[in-house]
Amino acid sequence: MKIRYDVGTDSLTITLSDKQIRESDEIRPGVIADFGPNGAVVRLEILNASTVVDNAREMQFAVGA
Repeated sequence: MKIRYDVGTDSLTITLSDKQIRESDEIRPGVIADFGPNGAVVRLEILNASTVVDNAREMQFAVGA
């Protein structure tokens, strides 16, 4: 999994897989989901991330047991 914040475009991209993207859909205003050949989510993009995420330049990561 990769998470990237682009300051220039103010977008946050969460890549779950490196699989080829078959289609994209704006599932909510400003939230784009990219789907792979089997229909699974490959990537999520949040536009205008600084208005949605508390601190787009800082990330906390937790793994549950």
